[in-house]
Amino acid sequence: MMVTVQRTGGFAGLTRTWQVDVDAEPDADSWLVLIEGLPWGQADDAPSTQRDRFVWLISAETRPAKEATLPEQQVTGPWRELVDRVRRTSEAEAGDGSPRDDRHGRA
Repeated sequence: MMVTVQRTGGFAGLTRTWQVDVDAEPDADSWLVLIEGLPWGQADDAPSTQRDRFVWLISAETRPAKEATLPEQQVTGPWRELVDRVRRTSEAEAGDGSPRDDRHGRA
């Protein structure tokens, strides 16, 4: 199962994407517990974005697929835990600490 975290907006308006194949991780069970415990349905009730702040699109290829769009100020608690975990794992696997830069289509 792929988990994708995408950050858009901010002052520069850049898009960054991090992705992890949870099934390939040695601690896949703990990933699944975290993903299933997130308040996916409540993400639609998040307040609107604010100028020059990030917006996070978080998705998990579960059945059915889960997706949430959150303004920066709502990425707290378990959402923050998932975002940080995906970013750390993705950057460690890339080996260079760089997320994907979608402006240039490069990994």
